[in-house]
This record gives sequence, structure tokens and C-alpha cells, in this order.
Amino acid sequence: MDFLEFVSSRQSDRAFDPERPVEKEKIERILEAARLAPSACNAQPWHMIVVDEPELKNKVADATSARALGMNHFTKQAPVHILLVEEKVNLTSGIGGWVKQKDYAQMDLGVVAAHIVLAAHAEGLGSCIVGWFNEPRMRELLSIPDSKRVWLDIVIGYSTQSIRPKKRKANSEIISYNKYNLRKFSK
Repeated sequence: MDFLEFVSSRQSDRAFDPERPVEKEKIERILEAARLAPSACNAQPWHMIVVDEPELKNKVADATSARALGMNHFTKQAPVHILLVEEKVNLTSGIGGWVKQKDYAQMDLGVVAAHIVLAAHAEGLGSCIVGWFNEPRMRELLSIPDSKRVWLDIVIGYSTQSIRPKKRKANSEIISYNKYNLRKFSK
């Protein structure tokens, strides 16, 4: 399978086999792929917390759910949660971000999240990036200092969903060449 076919078959899964644990070797390979992700000035401003202990995992899943809104109830089915916590950037990334008014750490966390979900897919696993959760509760459950931001919870497990067709904007709506040209495709 070439890379385009590979990314076309990766999706955000919201149904997992709760009885099928994820093998430790697969999680270790996923974490290694994440560790190797690029970052601005090689700052690597992330800390990953793997939550796979069933009772704690269920409490973490509860922190992602919103009963009133009916959100994220599927997270309890996933046997593994990987939380991404922002760490300090190094001096060069910090200065560069200040000068250019860009939050390189957040960009880097997005890159590492992409590595995690693609590595999970390569291991035959489903995943979903979750950004809606009770951050203070996550900090409390996982002993994360109040000074740290918890940006994402990536749930991983054996998906029970079939592959869905992707709904994406047309190239002409999101791509232009040599100048910004909204909704016009020009080379």
C-alpha cells in the first residue's frame, strides 16, 4: 500500500472492542514513532502519558464525556488513552515563537499527534484524537502539575467500525499555487 492509500484508509474511530487489549509491543512502537516526530528547533515540547490500567482508564474516559451534550461516550471502550501534555520549548524555539508570534509547541503537539494516529493505523489499530475533556480532572487523575496544559487525549484500540468514505473539501477550495487564491485553482 502506498502512503496516499494508507492515509486514505485511516479514520477517526469511535467504536472499539472493549474486550480486546492492545499489545504492549504495539504501544511501544507507536510511542517510538511519536518520539521521532519533528519539532521546531528540536524542542520536543511534549510528555506522553499512557493510560491502560482499566480502572484509571475508565476515570480518564469519564473526564472526556459530556452527558448533557452526548459527547465522547465511546472513549470508555478504548483500552488505551495517550494524553499529550505540553512541556517547555527550548530557548531557540521559544525566542523564535516570541519573535514570530507563533506557538510552536502547539504546532509540535499536532505533529506528534499525527505520528501517533498514523503509527496506530500501521499497527492495525483504530484511534481518535479527543480535545474535549475536563482538563482539571485529567490533571487530578494523572498527577499532572497545574502549570501544565493537557492538549489532547488520543484513544487507541481495535476498531469495530468499517472504513467510511472521507468527506473533504475539493482541492480548488483549499489549494492555490504561487499566491493566495481562495476557491480558484491556479498553477
